[in-house]
Amino acid sequence: MKFFSTLSLFAVLTVLVSCSTTQKLETLKPEPDDASPLVYDSNPSFINLPITVKLHDIENQTNSILNGLIYEDNNIEDDDIEMKIWKQAPIKIQNDPANPDKKIKTILPLKATIKYRIGTKKLGVEFYDTREFNLNGVITLSSEVALTNWKLNTKTEFKSLDWNESPTMNVFGKNMPITYLVNPAISIFKSKIEKSIDDAIEMSMDFKPNVLSALEKICTPFKLNDTFETWLRIVPIEVYSTNAKLKNDMFLLNMGMKCNMETIVGKQPESKYNASKIVLKPVAKIPNQISANIAAISTYADASKIMTQNFAGQEFGTGNKKVTVKNVAIWHKNDKMIIALDVLGSVNGTIYVTGFPQYNPQTKEIYFDKLDYVLDTKSRLMRTASWLAQGYILKKMEESCRYSIQPNLEEGKKSMATYLKNYSPMPGVFVNGKMEDIVFDKIQLTNQAIIAFIKINGTVNVSVDGLK
Repeated sequence: MKFFSTLSLFAVLTVLVSCSTTQKLETLKPEPDDASPLVYDSNPSFINLPITVKLHDIENQTNSILNGLIYEDNNIEDDDIEMKIWKQAPIKIQNDPANPDKKIKTILPLKATIKYRIGTKKLGVEFYDTREFNLNGVITLSSEVALTNWKLNTKTEFKSLDWNESPTMNVFGKNMPITYLVNPAISIFKSKIEKSIDDAIEMSMDFKPNVLSALEKICTPFKLNDTFETWLRIVPIEVYSTNAKLKNDMFLLNMGMKCNMETIVGKQPESKYNASKIVLKPVAKIPNQISANIAAISTYADASKIMTQNFAGQEFGTGNKKVTVKNVAIWHKNDKMIIALDVLGSVNGTIYVTGFPQYNPQTKEIYFDKLDYVLDTKSRLMRTASWLAQGYILKKMEESCRYSIQPNLEEGKKSMATYLKNYSPMPGVFVNGKMEDIVFDKIQLTNQAIIAFIKINGTVNVSVDGLK
């Protein structure tokens, strides 16, 4: 009896041990493709940047540059003329009624003191008579306008001079009216006035600093989603511009930017903005729509974290044969995705499955189609844990081998919308616009990430309200 009792106890212990023993799964890891720089096909986006500049702003800038003494020539030896010109009152700039929407009209109240030398020099003896003219009037000028090398350039033409009081000449200390002498002499200094106006407008209407500063702000990567740590990065390629057009009380300047738009998952990416490489190219027309092709970049490391969270708290199997997935890692090999599942439970080890990433437009999820065990994993499971190789368990695992990009898309759309509601990247510059629905385009695999391409249509307007 003692022998049979001992034998029975041994048998029970053997059964218990065999039931509680965890099987070790030794599988071969499919090595990822060689690492290389993240390179993917990109479709450029075109962002429309129509800029409006009010004539009042040009007027303010011109007045700030031309103030008080606006021209001085103290050398009488070169052309027998000394000249000083003062601005008497603020300059007025308006649409020229004689050439509406084609030229601007400038009204310049001024005071001028001119010394004019008459005479000659013979045998070292000077025979000169120098007279001083005092002018007080309003000059009217008309200017053609064009955009050249980021600057608003004018070609100004002197039109008229209306005297507030008759020009006088100092004779023996007294001011004597000399209108009939001064009017023919206006040509002496009108070219200087024309150039002063042109130079002042060109100096005040240099768009390059404003545009480049705005682009730098816009092209700085900004976070779209805190939970998924997604960032939007805009990489400019070229900037286009039509010629400036005058309409009513403002200039219309249509600019557009050809760029790549990327959505990156993970830590904040570096800006790829380089002001020195931005070239302004003249074009005849720029489309009114924004067409954004955004590359949503999910690195394999970040996608692995999300999928690991999907498996948390789940058991796979039945009865006393169960495993849990503790960690997920994915990588690229031969145009497929390798998914490594570290399992604990009745079987300990790493299971390798393979599949093709696809996009579900209804759920806005990236999932893996045709999921199957890697050949080595399948053969080892059949020998050691055939229950784990059954199709229904693989199908259940497939449900967690996915991750949604809908929060990224919605949050991205929401975040981008904030930049289209009177967003001011710098003083005097305001961005407004609207977006249509986000549409998925395609998926591309690289050695380091899954690239999901999406399209966004809409409009963007950048207005310059008071140049700073």
